Amino acid sequence: MTEHTSKQFDADLQRIRTELLQMGGLVEAMMQDGMQALTEGDLGLVDRVREHEKEVNRLEVEVDERVTQILVRYQPAAIDLRTLLAVTKMLTDMERSGDEAEKIATMARRIHEDDRSFMPDIELRHMATKIATMMRQVMDAFARQDAVLAAAVVRSDKEVDKEWKATLRNLITYMIEDPRTISRSIDLLFIARSMERIGDHCKNMAERVIYMVHGADVRHQGLRMAERLVRGEPELTPEEKADAKAAKQAESAERAANQ
Repeated sequence: MTEHTSKQFDADLQRIRTELLQMGGLVEAMMQDGMQALTEGDLGLVDRVREHEKEVNRLEVEVDERVTQILVRYQPAAIDLRTLLAVTKMLTDMERSGDEAEKIATMARRIHEDDRSFMPDIELRHMATKIATMMRQVMDAFARQDAVLAAAVVRSDKEVDKEWKATLRNLITYMIEDPRTISRSIDLLFIARSMERIGDHCKNMAERVIYMVHGADVRHQGLRMAERLVRGEPELTPEEKADAKAAKQAESAERAANQ
């Protein structure tokens, strides 16, 4: 009976992992389709994005219910418990990433169905490639229990933030110099903002992977804390923790100011 229960638990846990990875694949495809709709005007992809978004929502509810059942039935401990707790949080970030990807596709349709001819020359494909890579890496980190790769995703979010700020500055410049671009610039601004938010969700999921592997919550601790933890270095001193907290607060304040 014990062996049977153990095998059933392993099977249930593996199904949860598989379905979360399936969600990640769907969201990554949604981002790629949304950007292709924007750059190539293939509006048929927008409908596919919306279908994928429904599937992501369905999986979120299904996996969340499955996690609750396994927690009640087996009362797991150690890394199995941390995995399930991490999944419950990652589900929310995954579903919200899907929402942002749908916004990108919807905005792409709006841009191409509009007959306005003035289009700011803003390169968004590099940012899109970066966040698609982050999504793929965080799913790989989850599947392999790879905290080092997860820390790399946390680091990548800094690069996405820089690209978002550069895009914001460029769009503001376009709008000031040529008022005819204002409406289209705002559309592109919403797309870039959705990409930046997906990067944030990838970072959140990466922090959950680090928690799953090491049992340490690195949220609000900053990148330096996450990297030291995965390298097995000693915990930050109280002074370093205070510096990290201050840096995180400054980053949050700056992000709020840009919203």
